[in-house]
Amino acid sequence: MATKENSVPHPTLIKVPDQQRGLHNRWHPAIPPVVTVKPGQVRNLSSIYWTGAQIGNNDNSDDIKNVNLTKVHNLTGPIAVEGAEPGDALVVDILDVTPFEQMPWGYTGIFELNNGGGLFAREFNSKACKAIWDFHGIYASSRHIPGVRFAGVSHPGLIGTAPSQELLDTWNARECGLIAEHPGAVPPVAFAPEPVGAYVGQDLSNNVRDKIAREGARTIPGREHGGNCDIKNLSRGSRCYFPVYINGANLSVGDLHFSQGDLSFCGAIEMAGIITFKTSIIKGGVEKFALKQPIFLPSPIDPMYSSKLVFEGISVDYHGDGKQYNMDATVAYKQAALNAIAYLQKQAYLLLSAAPVESHVGAVVDSPNACVTLALPIGIFEHDILPKPEGLVKQNFGQCAIRSDKVV
Repeated sequence: MATKENSVPHPTLIKVPDQQRGLHNRWHPAIPPVVTVKPGQVRNLSSIYWTGAQIGNNDNSDDIKNVNLTKVHNLTGPIAVEGAEPGDALVVDILDVTPFEQMPWGYTGIFELNNGGGLFAREFNSKACKAIWDFHGIYASSRHIPGVRFAGVSHPGLIGTAPSQELLDTWNARECGLIAEHPGAVPPVAFAPEPVGAYVGQDLSNNVRDKIAREGARTIPGREHGGNCDIKNLSRGSRCYFPVYINGANLSVGDLHFSQGDLSFCGAIEMAGIITFKTSIIKGGVEKFALKQPIFLPSPIDPMYSSKLVFEGISVDYHGDGKQYNMDATVAYKQAALNAIAYLQKQAYLLLSAAPVESHVGAVVDSPNACVTLALPIGIFEHDILPKPEGLVKQNFGQCAIRSDKVV
């Protein structure tokens, strides 16, 4: 029965892109909360694309090629939670993640070797390309990768609490130290604080704004507080336990994904949309749970693709120089993914980051080879991809959007 109480929609705390207030693209404890919520309140947050409005729904990838990555990620927040104190655990229940009704599309991009890179940027000497995906309820399909359709698992790629000044200083020291050990690395091994492109959509004094721009940690990697971890199963129904470092916790969210594979290597299906959440607090949770980094309860909702074609990789760079590595799971994963790309050929690079691919570390016990698998759901394809005695019948996977100068 409808009543006045249950007919009231959950409030939207921060509405973007209609207003820039409530956006920021650096981590810093001096960024004040835009709004405060009480534990248990259900609220909505709007989130724009992680690159802002830089990438368009079109058929060339010049926007990917020329994207300004000093401006990323566009995060919504911070949201203070009443009563949260350093040493507590902030519990965040993700109740729903949906695209904006007026923007039922997303994109997957491969970035330039010298501007964004990716896991295989050096192997493929990456040049910008992208696929645009259209959303039809829970399903995604693309004019750039025909013959494929799958159910998405929408989730925030980036969610976390604000660091303390001490933790921020630790991040900057260790990441700048890593950069110093690898001067001129392409792609970069880490990203130092960068005032250019820093943004906080609030009225701040020049001193505070300059301090944030000068010291603020880039949002590109995940860290102790959560951040850009790209965990595909943090969809509706999941629960997150975050360490609290400052009063109020100052939660921020962004980089929404319609779908993504495990161990994503060139992004996901990036989207703009709304996340619905509620919070609670466990006092002293950091000590109670030895909470060095977040703990997650993944969503119970997952696309039911029971049949999968599994590709294996080990710690030998047999797609490169054949070098043997010792128990290197990253090398093993790269080999599994490259095996899948070689099998499917055209368009597989984009597809494997967008589709609900599952990856697992099979073994890290028998030196020298770690074993990692990549499981590709066969139900997402309109045609048969299983191995046959006569070989794999090559299909037309279309053409992704490429640069206007035709360089690929």
